Amino acid sequence: MRKLKELDGIGPKMLKDFELLGVANIDQLKKQSGRRMYDRLCELTGQRQDPCVLDVFVCAVAQAKDPNLPAEQRNWWHWSRVRKGQIR
Repeated sequence: MRKLKELDGIGPKMLKDFELLGVANIDQLKKQSGRRMYDRLCELTGQRQDPCVLDVFVCAVAQAKDPNLPAEQRNWWHWSRVRKGQIR
């Protein structure tokens, strides 16, 4: 079974954020929404997080749902471009 730390773009800081959000494994992550995770993290920390954190969450959820996600989509910056409307 894959572990959260094995997902592309997930380092120690994101693992701490997942822990704060109560996400402990891939199965839990699959059921999440990157946007809801981002909004909840902002609420829990009392500060607006960098929008790139949203992109990392969206990317992580996509990887959790599809272990065969194309390499390009396993990069959080792909999801930044999606968010900004540069690609669909």
